[in-house]
Amino acid sequence: MGRKKRKIILIMVLVLLLSVAGFIFSAYVSLHQTLNGILNESALEKSEKRPQKVSLKNKDGFTVLLLGVDEREGDKGRSDTMMVMSVNGQDHSLKVVSIPRDTRVNIAGKEKVDKINHAYAFGGVNMSAKTVEEFLDIPIDYYVKVNMDGFKDMVDAVDGISVNNVFAFSYDGADFPTGNITLNGEEALKYSRMRYEDPQGDFGRQTRQRQIIQGILDKGASIDSMWSYNDILSTLKKNIETNMTIHEIKTIQKNDAVASNNIKQEQITGTGKRINDIYYYLVPEEEKQRVSSIFKNHLNIN
Repeated sequence: MGRKKRKIILIMVLVLLLSVAGFIFSAYVSLHQTLNGILNESALEKSEKRPQKVSLKNKDGFTVLLLGVDEREGDKGRSDTMMVMSVNGQDHSLKVVSIPRDTRVNIAGKEKVDKINHAYAFGGVNMSAKTVEEFLDIPIDYYVKVNMDGFKDMVDAVDGISVNNVFAFSYDGADFPTGNITLNGEEALKYSRMRYEDPQGDFGRQTRQRQIIQGILDKGASIDSMWSYNDILSTLKKNIETNMTIHEIKTIQKNDAVASNNIKQEQITGTGKRINDIYYYLVPEEEKQRVSSIFKNHLNIN
């Protein structure tokens, strides 16, 4: 899967997970088995930037590190996609920022400057989270790790999604006419990937990505899709890992389900540069502080 396809995929996965969990929690015992199967509470140590544990019951703001990982046999893999999501439990809003994989940072626990996506290869989920905490000076409370090769199956598991395409274009062998169109998993990835032909550039691509998120939510919440839930749950179990417990997922869904309709995507700006013949994405200190302040304010922390 190409890197440009990955940007919004992780948001879809988390929103799909929470949506499906809330909708069929009381109806299917298999959901409990699935959520237990993806649970790994030991992968992420408690953040030192959190004096007290987040209280979802009190609607505290919290963060989720979303990792898209390509793991092959005999290779631990790298986090080719890394996003931070914050949820404000009071106003039910959600902010997301994608951290470019080539961002040059200090790798927490390694005393080494390297690309941020190498943190996962060095120390898995925990080192990735601690590196992000140091980079943005915010706590990481939860994580969701996704095997990106399996995402197409998640879209297909809801039997396709519908979007309203505002202009016709072709991309990577697929044609997308104007109007209401139905997309399978592979087509959805291509629809979300195209940027250069869009008059609005990356902003237009983000709009299409949000369409896909909403399409998954609409289809997942439809009574007509109940017969597909076994496929959805099976796909989730094979391709997702998280430290969110069943109780936490249920609480988040109950408290913050409407946040999926109030998403603000932030951007980290920087410049590309070759250092010792290696390409890095360099983020100025003032830019890191700017993004950090946005998320601290959203989380209501100092």
